[in-house]
Amino acid sequence: MDLDEPKPNTGAGGRAWFATTHWSVVLAAAKTSAPGAQEALEALCRAYWPPIFTYVRRRGHPLEEAQDLVQEFFARFLQKKYFAQADPTRGRFRNFLLTAIQHFLVGEWQKSASLKRGGGQFLISWEELRMEPEAETEPADFETPESAYERQWAVTLLEHACQLLGEEYAAAGKQPLFDHLKGFVWGGRSELPYAQVGEQLGMSEGAVKVAVHRLRQRYGQLLRQEVAQTVAHPEEVDEELRYLVSVMSG
Repeated sequence: MDLDEPKPNTGAGGRAWFATTHWSVVLAAAKTSAPGAQEALEALCRAYWPPIFTYVRRRGHPLEEAQDLVQEFFARFLQKKYFAQADPTRGRFRNFLLTAIQHFLVGEWQKSASLKRGGGQFLISWEELRMEPEAETEPADFETPESAYERQWAVTLLEHACQLLGEEYAAAGKQPLFDHLKGFVWGGRSELPYAQVGEQLGMSEGAVKVAVHRLRQRYGQLLRQEVAQTVAHPEEVDEELRYLVSVMSG
């Protein structure tokens, strides 16, 4: 694998573009039981449970109750109870999920108050998908549930892009290089200077700078692809990226 070559997002517009988005997964699953549809939905749930969980916690639900709520929400999501709301022309995929969890918390939980912990058919193992300890603390007074959701949504996209980047380096036999350089990926500087990193890797300082530049460039491409999957049209990608950057900077 050549990590220096850009990997274009499949589909430049129209049907080809839409086929690559999360909207297409939801809408297709609502209309068909084709092989792979359910698995694709479960992958979406596994990818985006952190912002949903964060939102529920910021609404004031205790940890275990929040886990139950998120379990039940995604169980119903997989049962296609929320697909009638799915309309890519009405906004971003993150807004669709936020609206869905808001509706669920308003009405559906009261109807299923007898839910037994772990008794549903859904897929999240909280031991397997453990949030960072700080994410389980009480919500900050200044942060609304909606702003917490959007911040965690942005973090989820950033982290997934970084995970994909690490997988590419590992597949290319460059895991040690990635491990040493990943501290530079966010655009800032690692705690270690380039020269010291170069000594550890047996590379010159100049070679480390070039490697960091390529790392960041590829990370930017992967992040763009992640964002592209959450919108319905290619012209929305730049706007969504700017919005997510503003969320992280706020």
